[in-house]
Amino acid sequence: MSAAARRDAEIIFLHAVAAVQPRHFVPLHLPSPSPGDGRIFLLAAGKAAAAMAFEAERILGERLDRGFAVSSHSPDIPLQKTGLIVAGHPVPDINSLIAGTTMLQLAAGLKPDDHVVFLLSGGASALLADVPPGASMEELQHAFQLLLNSGADIAEMNTVRKHLSAIKGGQLARAIHPASVHSILLSDVPGNDPAVIGSGPTVADHTTFADALAIIDKYQLRDRVASGILAHLEQGEAGLIPETARPAELPNATHVLAASNRIALEAAAQKADALGYHAHILTDHATGKARDLAAELVNAALSYKGPFPACLLAGGESTVQVTGNGLGGRNQELALAAGLLIKNHPRITFLSAGTDGVDGPTDAAGAVIDAETLAQGPDPLPFLENNDSWHYFHQTHTHIRTGPTNTNVMDLAIILVQGTAND
Repeated sequence: MSAAARRDAEIIFLHAVAAVQPRHFVPLHLPSPSPGDGRIFLLAAGKAAAAMAFEAERILGERLDRGFAVSSHSPDIPLQKTGLIVAGHPVPDINSLIAGTTMLQLAAGLKPDDHVVFLLSGGASALLADVPPGASMEELQHAFQLLLNSGADIAEMNTVRKHLSAIKGGQLARAIHPASVHSILLSDVPGNDPAVIGSGPTVADHTTFADALAIIDKYQLRDRVASGILAHLEQGEAGLIPETARPAELPNATHVLAASNRIALEAAAQKADALGYHAHILTDHATGKARDLAAELVNAALSYKGPFPACLLAGGESTVQVTGNGLGGRNQELALAAGLLIKNHPRITFLSAGTDGVDGPTDAAGAVIDAETLAQGPDPLPFLENNDSWHYFHQTHTHIRTGPTNTNVMDLAIILVQGTAND
């Protein structure tokens, strides 16, 4: 059953990813302007930007004036009026700066009766960037990398990112005003807070420079971030730099949450049921360090009482505190940590993968593991201790590889339980 269970887990994952493609949700939330309204512009940022823009172009047709999108990859999607640039992720690059500048320049040229449709998906915090005054691009990149390695969660990272930017935290919407902006959001954050998704360029923010500095201190980064970065945050805390946009500043900005991890989980449950499993959604808010989350999920599988076979599902986003020099991502680390806990439980199969098809700086979406994998592979502990999960799964040939999926609703953990040890 082991190989068959691994295949089932991957089939369930792929079905979930298919359910959150932009073709399903963009048409449901795109406004329908009247012919007499002002010009319509399309802006998009994130890993699903191109696919979302394609659907919006198809529906708006000749009513669309022009558009601009930034994504982490260049998919084979025929955009007609929307220029596409590929930028760096998870650390911004020069194209990220070009994207940020382009959007702010477009906003500066709008008229009061113009309308902007803004399509936002995960990854936009890096793809859409600008350098704060007094800092350099290299210092900004270093700060992003420090946050990624610190173990900070996405809300914490994006709080800092907002306060190193003139476009995040509602500031793009502030620049668009008095024109109107309607944002369609694809959530890749636990809790689906619109202000956290992609660092909320068009959504009012409630965090402050003081909050950003508190996070810097929480993860002991004050002595590690560059002087230009720290000076900018300290000047903001002192009131010398305006805060991010508050609700009263964005009277013409609206947004809708169009898709989330919960939709993917429900699709996964339906597919699991069709394959003969008894599906149970544990949570769509699975957070915490990958190794701790692995223990929670494995414990749920071990304590499950039936009926069998079962498919336990969890969605969310874990974190990894990087202390080694290996290669991996949070999903592969989660799967490897779970593997250590199920090595004596041959009836459990554990898959963890990112719905965007990318797990950290690797070519994999995640991995699947079971007792058979562990029995045939090398000792997993040294790989886990060195944050080197990619090389472990490279040797066991149990990576999940999809390539970029043109969507992004966080991660999915799929745990198949064939029965108890006594069955």
